[in-house]
This record gives sequence, C-alpha cells and structure tokens, in this order.
Amino acid sequence: MLESKELSELESFAREIRKKTLYTIGKLGVGHIGGALSIAEILALLYGKVMRYDTKDPRREDRDIFVLSKGHAGPALYAALAIKGFFPVEWLDTLNQGGTRLPSHCDRNRTPGIDMTTGSLGQGLSAAAGMALGRKIDGSPVNIYCVIGDGESDEGQNWEAAMFAAQFKLSNLIAFTDYNKMQIDGTTNEILSLEDIEGKWKSFGWFVQRCSGHDIGAMHEAVSKAKAQSAQPSMIICDTIKGKGAAFSEGKVESHNMNFDLETAQKAIAALGE
Repeated sequence: MLESKELSELESFAREIRKKTLYTIGKLGVGHIGGALSIAEILALLYGKVMRYDTKDPRREDRDIFVLSKGHAGPALYAALAIKGFFPVEWLDTLNQGGTRLPSHCDRNRTPGIDMTTGSLGQGLSAAAGMALGRKIDGSPVNIYCVIGDGESDEGQNWEAAMFAAQFKLSNLIAFTDYNKMQIDGTTNEILSLEDIEGKWKSFGWFVQRCSGHDIGAMHEAVSKAKAQSAQPSMIICDTIKGKGAAFSEGKVESHNMNFDLETAQKAIAALGE
C-alpha cells in the first residue's frame, strides 16, 4: 500500500503529465489528446514507482521494459520521460515537426527511453510477450509492462499474443487495458463490443484484475498482486475516461484525434491547478 505522501507525489506527477501533454499537442495544434490523457495515472505509477530504469543509460540490460502498444498516445509518454529526465523538456516543443526526436507515434530509434516502436495497433502485446519470453529464458528478473487500448482489442493479433503468453506462463508480463470505452469511430459498444472483457482475458489463461485507471493506489495494489503470482501473465483492466482532465476533451469520442490551439490548452492547464 502506498503511503499518503507517496500517493500525493504520484498524483502530482500524473497532473504534470497531463499539463505537458496538453501543452505539447496544443502547441502543435492537433493530436491524439483523448487516449493520451486517459493513461496519465498509469504512466505516473509505472515511471514514478514501479519500474526500474536509468535515465542516463536508457538501454541498460537490467531495466524494466515498457511497451505503449497504443503508440498514438505517445505525447503522454514523452511528457513522463521528459519530466523524469530522459531528454530535455524543450524537446516537447518539437512534437511531430520536421527533424523532431518526438514523432506522433513512439519510435525507439528516435527517442531515449522508448523501448518499442509502436502505432500499428495490435502488435505491441505480441512484442511484449516475446520480450517476456526472452527474459524468462535468460533467467532475468526484468518485468515487461504493456498498455493496450480497448479499440485496439478488436485486433486478432492481441488474442494470439494472449494465448502465447498464457502457454508459456509469462508471469513477468503485466499488461494494462486503457478501457475508456471509445475508439476512433465511436464507442467500443457501437463498433465491436468487448462485452465481458474480464471474462475474455480469464478464459485465455491470464491473471485478471480490474480497477479505476485514475486511482493510483488501486492500480499499485493490482500491480503488487500481479507480481506476487508466478503462474500467469497479468492483465489489469483500467476503467478510464477518454480525455480525462480537460473539459474540452473529457468523455468525447472526437478527442481521439482533435484540433485545438495553445490558448485552449493553457486554459485547461490552468484548470488543473498546482
């Protein structure tokens, strides 16, 4: 269980991730703000408490691995990495511009701290499972963390990865579903309902938990339980709100990829407070 001071610090970290994500996309004028803001607390927990990493040596062998399968949420991950010191905060001003080190979708060859190039939805979990198997074969204590989207869960490759990870009992793989219940063309129920999402993952042989994706304490407890068992890969279903934290984007399908200016971003940033 997190102590109150630690929880407060992680919540502040999530708020800063939101602020910098809003600024970065607002300065550019367009971007995937909805799915970026919905994972702020997940990123704050992983980079603020859970994961082992070295900002001075992002590729060190004994680091934990993070795969953002929904790579279009890259601006939120860039914000977290910048805050933690993987690269200068000023890089955020260059998002998706010519010569940038921060393309709109994550690219491990361009950005320090990115472990997997993603954006072709449905592929990240397969890559994460392969990494987990490799570390297991090597006897490495490294854990692999992966965030997938609910819309992305329409992809059959995710379920192939689910079978693979269960077959090899990859307990060093801990995945999160950003279950904001919206995707590019509508709600997940309208496009292709996931129905009993917990039951699906359980039937595929995963250790499944569900909690609010905006409750850092609850997610930390879920991660602790996932790490305590050694028989199955883990899936944490995180109920989230698309565009969380900004009135102009919160709970709106159109926030998947939205035009907004820096003035709009700054008003939302101010509303988040200190």
